[in-house]
Amino acid sequence: MNTPFDDKPRRPGLLASLRASFLTGLVVIAPIGLTIWLIWTMFGWVDGFVLPLIPDQFNPEAYIGINLRGLGVIFFLVFTILVGWIAKGLIGRSLIRFAETLVERTPVVRSIYSGIKQIAETVFAQSERSFEKACLVQYPRKGIWAIGFISTQAKGEVADRAETMAGLTSVFVPTTPNPTSGFLLFFPEEDVVELDMSIEDAAKLVISAGLVYPPDRPGDKPRVEPVRKAS
Repeated sequence: MNTPFDDKPRRPGLLASLRASFLTGLVVIAPIGLTIWLIWTMFGWVDGFVLPLIPDQFNPEAYIGINLRGLGVIFFLVFTILVGWIAKGLIGRSLIRFAETLVERTPVVRSIYSGIKQIAETVFAQSERSFEKACLVQYPRKGIWAIGFISTQAKGEVADRAETMAGLTSVFVPTTPNPTSGFLLFFPEEDVVELDMSIEDAAKLVISAGLVYPPDRPGDKPRVEPVRKAS
C-alpha cells in the first residue's frame, strides 16, 4: 500500500499485472466470441426449423451425409427473396389481398395476424420509416436531459388535442443498455434540441451508458470515457 511518505509509487505486482492482462484479453475476446456464438446458434435454430420442411431429393445432406451448418439459412433466404419477388407482381398482390380478406373474417387469427404484420412492417420497412435525427430532450423532468430519436411530426388527433402553441414532435427515448425499449413522447418543437451526431453514434452512447462518445471530428475514433471508481 502506498503512503504519503513513499518517494515513488510502488509498481504493481505480478498478480496485478496478470489480472490487468486477463481483463484486457476478455475485452478483446468476449465481443468476438459472443458474436460467433450467436451467429452459430442462430444458424442452427434456422436449420432445425427449415431443413425438416425440405424434401430429401432437394437436401444436399441426404447425399453427402454431412450436417452443413447454415444450409437452412440459404434455403430460407432464397425462399424469402422468391416470395418477395412474387408479392411485388400483380398476381402476388392479388393473392395477398385475397388471403388478407379471408384472415379479416376470422376473429382470433385476425388479431394475431394484424399485430404481427404491424411489427414486421415497423422493423423491416427501414427504407420508408426510420428515425430522422438524434436529439436532446428534458426528461423525466426539467433540468434532466436524455438522448432521444426524432421520429415524425405528430399528426391527427394527437396534434389536434394537444394544448400547445406550436407543433408536436414524436420522440423515442430509449432505455440503457437496451435501446429497443423505451418511451414514445410528444414534445413541443421548441423543446427538442437536435444533435449533429448520427443515429448510430447516439445509439452507441445509449448502449454504453455514456462511456462511448462520438468523435469530435469525422474520421476520428470514438472517445471512451474511463469508469470512475468509488472512493
